[in-house]
Amino acid sequence: MTWTLPEPMLTTPVSVPDLRPGSAAEPKWDGFRALASVDEGQVVLRSMRGTEMGPSFPNVAAAAVQLPDTTALDGEAVVYLADGEAGARISFEAAQSRALSNPSRARELAARRPATYVT
Repeated sequence: MTWTLPEPMLTTPVSVPDLRPGSAAEPKWDGFRALASVDEGQVVLRSMRGTEMGPSFPNVAAAAVQLPDTTALDGEAVVYLADGEAGARISFEAAQSRALSNPSRARELAARRPATYVT
């Protein structure tokens, strides 16, 4: 079965976080919005503009292989940095360096600090 990846649901900032009935909210992550799909064992990880992101986030693509066929997820690839006793924080800079790296360098970065895919 061949199907196309759905369009992403884009967020809209609001001045007051009150939700109308039937509305939903999500936190702002500091990463890269990515649509993930699995079809016949093939994983596709794409940006909102359709750019292939699997080579930039190889551990996310590798983990998505475990999802059932015909799965589509709209989420965000983020990179956590350890921050001592304060816990972990998300680093946009770390995710950006991964996205801008060649596949070989992205694999090195993923081995040191794997990305997490949040939905």
